[in-house]
Amino acid sequence: MSYRITTRRIGRDGSLINFSLVYGLQWQRIGRGYQLEAVLQRIDSDAPPAVTRALTLMIQPLVGEALAYLVAPDGSRIDLVDPEGLWERATVRIETAGADGGRAEARQLAQAIAALPTAERDRLATADVRALVVPANAAIPTQAARNDAKVSIVQNAALRTITKVERSSTAAGGRTQTLEIDHRWTIDTVTGLLVQERRQSWIVADDGSERTLVEERVRALEAVP
Repeated sequence: MSYRITTRRIGRDGSLINFSLVYGLQWQRIGRGYQLEAVLQRIDSDAPPAVTRALTLMIQPLVGEALAYLVAPDGSRIDLVDPEGLWERATVRIETAGADGGRAEARQLAQAIAALPTAERDRLATADVRALVVPANAAIPTQAARNDAKVSIVQNAALRTITKVERSSTAAGGRTQTLEIDHRWTIDTVTGLLVQERRQSWIVADDGSERTLVEERVRALEAVP
């Protein structure tokens, strides 16, 4: 399987900049459960190199690294195998790159990663992969949320589409801005996997007549022939 996570954000010039993480996935049955191996193959971006580097600096050392997970039979848990070993290998990679140039920057990056709490390092490395297994993804509304006015659930054969709208207000420049977040999840109910997720954040005009997209994230899973 191929798994792409694309993020679009407003740049300094007001235009949207794009960067994507591209993973290769391999599934294998282990006992009653499964093992998932995910390899971050590359990071794509149309932003200037300095901007791309700033946005992806912390995850760059994981490119090419195989992350192994154990998935419970019902998908309720997905656990990273040997997380400490993962970051030890990433640190070695950073230090090796520093030996070829940019030693001070490499040292600072290694120190920044080492200073992260264990839970934050785990989230940094695994959040996108964990999001794939629907029973373990607490962000996705369940069938019980059907009566929530903010949630819509539609079933079409094996595919279930769930949408959710959230609104909040923030103060900026002496005025109040409304932030609207649209979520859309498409789920394969046979496999229990997330096929696609789209999250869009909008700034809404005071009168509601206009919305400006400020950030978008799309997770998309595809079978590889």
